[in-house]
Amino acid sequence: MNLLYYILITVIILSLLLLVIFQQKKKNNRLEKLLALTNEKLERLQIHFGRFTPEEVIEHLSDSDDVFKPTNRSVTVLFADLRGFTKMCEEMEPTIVVGILNGYFRCMSQALTKHHGQVTELIGDGILSLFGALKNNPWQSQDAVKAALEMREALEEYNKELKSKSYPELSFGIGIHKGKVLAGVMGNYELSKFGVVGDPINVAARVEALTRELNTDILITEEIKTELDERFILKKMPPVMVKGKSKPVVTYTVESLVKK
Repeated sequence: MNLLYYILITVIILSLLLLVIFQQKKKNNRLEKLLALTNEKLERLQIHFGRFTPEEVIEHLSDSDDVFKPTNRSVTVLFADLRGFTKMCEEMEPTIVVGILNGYFRCMSQALTKHHGQVTELIGDGILSLFGALKNNPWQSQDAVKAALEMREALEEYNKELKSKSYPELSFGIGIHKGKVLAGVMGNYELSKFGVVGDPINVAARVEALTRELNTDILITEEIKTELDERFILKKMPPVMVKGKSKPVVTYTVESLVKK
């Protein structure tokens, strides 16, 4: 009798243990599915968010708390703007214009990212890109000019694609300048972004505007020229007064890069 009693107790205990194990396994399976679903949602969110904020910025924000605090940094600013695009918008179907513009942005962004540029703003048909804003880059000026030259080549290739579709070809102007800016996350609880504030932004935009007056596509300032080596073929342009400056701005057009 005692033996049967112990056997019965043992069977009951084992059954309870198996039931607990089975329930825990089911719970673990549910948790694994939930985690997998959550990871999938996070990946989709990062992909979609990356369309509006560069991936490098997202990673930098997640890795560091200090980046939220605006700091003074020496940054190279590249400003690019399309020529005659407003007229194109007036003469073509909006869907076609948007398609052309999106293709242009894709080509330019690839060239900029390849040379460590961070596309900070897409302003209408303009592009504001920063070099050295997120982390120190001693070669930022050279990287910016290399990016500009690759943007020139990319635009030539993109124009072939546009021409094959009987669309008008594009042309741009690029201004590059370097100086101290205030860089960091700015905004409020509803809307924030990583950006920069300072006179170098305005100078780069003014220099880009000079490309029309001086009949060229890439212009750099003296601050950029002093950081380039002999591989960059430059041509000095006549000094020009620009808005907000008391002295004429000296610029150089970038003709090519001699590859070693």
